[in-house]
Amino acid sequence: MRIIFIGTPDFALPGLELLAAATAEVAAVITRPDRPAGRGRQATPSPVKVRGRELGLKILAPPDPAAPEVLAAIREIAPDLFVVSAYGRFIPSALLELAPRGGINLHPSLLPRYRGAAPIQWALINGEQKTKISIISVARRMDAGDIWGQKTVAIDPDDNAETLSRRLAREGGILLAEVVGEIERGEISPRPQDENLVTLAPRLTKEDGRIDWNLPAVELANRIRGLYPWPGSFTTLAGPGNRTLKILIAEPDAAAGGRPGEILRAGGEELLVAAGEGALKICRLQLEGKRPLGAGEFLRGRSLRAGEVLGGD
Repeated sequence: MRIIFIGTPDFALPGLELLAAATAEVAAVITRPDRPAGRGRQATPSPVKVRGRELGLKILAPPDPAAPEVLAAIREIAPDLFVVSAYGRFIPSALLELAPRGGINLHPSLLPRYRGAAPIQWALINGEQKTKISIISVARRMDAGDIWGQKTVAIDPDDNAETLSRRLAREGGILLAEVVGEIERGEISPRPQDENLVTLAPRLTKEDGRIDWNLPAVELANRIRGLYPWPGSFTTLAGPGNRTLKILIAEPDAAAGGRPGEILRAGGEELLVAAGEGALKICRLQLEGKRPLGAGEFLRGRSLRAGEVLGGD
């Protein structure tokens, strides 16, 4: 079975590598065009493009995957199936129609829950204790395709979006290779999603990272986990310029008393801030323009006092 793999970031690499090592033939890779990156804004290839070259695969990185010259190149390759993992844009019908088996997509969520661009982040924000990898048919509606396979993955208490994404990428790559093999052998049929159970995981913005100290401490801790490393969770530190303070790691604490955002304790290794319910123990943080520090090291370099309030204008 001839496959064209479609993907862009690091998340897609385990699937590409496992499929390239399996019995199916990866006839080509489609990825996003090179993008400016770094201080010099140099054109930088996607991780999938780099790894595809290392594997000796044919690479296509078109600005428009539905352009006539792209479709002509795909017709010449004559794929049986498209396999999609984190491509980052809509897959046009004109492309999918060139493979008799259509396309399948790896989606890291509890489908039909968490359809959308940020399923890993929203699972953490909502305090889920487990999630899933889902392999679905590529459909016109976002993440609404029939399910070919799913695997449950536990969410560890100290997971953030970065660590959970790495684990889901590994598990997803394994499941993707298994499902492709089962499709090739005719051993599997898809099942429809239950539309009554659909929830959404919308794309995040920078402003989503602004900490609302009125929320319960448990919710704040989950948001910090889900929003790391991007867009990150931030508040403002009282003083000249109201400098931005990023909260990198935090834990809920049962301590009470004080208005939301008020520093309850700031000494030794402890920085405790009141929330709408309970308090937030800040373990690691970063002042604007400075390096990340543990709470104790941060407090030894800056004077913070109980009674000060974070997040003021």
